[in-house]
Amino acid sequence: MEVLTRAADKLNISWLADRQQPTTSDDNTQEEDHRGALNYPDNDSASTSADTGSCNTSVEVVGRRGNKRKVTSTESGPRRKRKRRLVTEDRQEETKQKEFEAKYEELDPIGKGGWGSVYAGRRRVDNLPVAIKHITEVCYKHVDIKGKPIPSEVAIMLNLAAESEGASPYVSILDWYQLEGQLVLVMERPMPAKDYNMYLHEKRIKEEDEAKIILRQLVDAALDLESKNIFHRDIKLENLLIETSLDVPRVRLIDFGASCFNNKRIYTDLLGLDCPEYHMRIGDRAGPTTVFQIGVVLYDALHTEKRFDTKSFIQGFQCLPNRISKDCKDFLQMCLRVHPNDRPTLEQLRNHQWLR
Repeated sequence: MEVLTRAADKLNISWLADRQQPTTSDDNTQEEDHRGALNYPDNDSASTSADTGSCNTSVEVVGRRGNKRKVTSTESGPRRKRKRRLVTEDRQEETKQKEFEAKYEELDPIGKGGWGSVYAGRRRVDNLPVAIKHITEVCYKHVDIKGKPIPSEVAIMLNLAAESEGASPYVSILDWYQLEGQLVLVMERPMPAKDYNMYLHEKRIKEEDEAKIILRQLVDAALDLESKNIFHRDIKLENLLIETSLDVPRVRLIDFGASCFNNKRIYTDLLGLDCPEYHMRIGDRAGPTTVFQIGVVLYDALHTEKRFDTKSFIQGFQCLPNRISKDCKDFLQMCLRVHPNDRPTLEQLRNHQWLR
């Protein structure tokens, strides 16, 4: 019994000595290394912390004097990585800005809309006339086949450029740049050309036969967009460019900023587009809304006094133009029916007697 007691005492003394033994230099070095790794993370540790989502966890470290200090991962890796990423984005935008300025020269303003401005310009290498559009607010995003979001206007114009054959009824996109706070589109600029509103204003004499030439091309362009599953949504005089270099005026449809890929659904975000659907709060659909907008273009092309106003038309305070043929009047009345379900299809418009 006495032997067992002495053995137990020796074990207790040995254990106590181990507890009171001073920390070795190796342990101190290990602690210093650990603390240094927390305070000054390398790239790998910062990247891992951000990727694994551990920015809310904290690590408890014992200081030299025994006081405890909490160091969170948000003090180190992710914040430094975020700064590096912002610097990289700034440099990329600066590089794109220099690339744009080296390739194109921007000249005088030629147009302004709700979300941006358009300037005349030229391509430096061959003096090709271009239109440069600066967009400060991108309304719609499209996800491409690689899962990357790009502006819908860019996606649609690239789609039209890829699928167009021969003489396109649309102005083509040449380049685009995502710069700081704005999207820049570089497009072809046909010359000589004027938007339809200016063209009518300068012509003064509004003839039904010439309006028929313009409308026939416009209906064909709308049918082509429908076949490509694209909804322009903002067809009006200002968005029709008329080339005047040929014997017959040629129509070029511009400004796809409000357009989208048509999914056969009703769009309720009408962005103030002036059509009965907006005033009735029932949403617009590609076919019927496009037909109505074509009717408004024809009305403004023939009317000699004032522009079409949808609200006044719905209330019965606006009449059809005078001195037009019976077929033209029938075509116009079909387009301007108030309820979308009562309007003809684009195909029916194209086969109308007035356009033959």
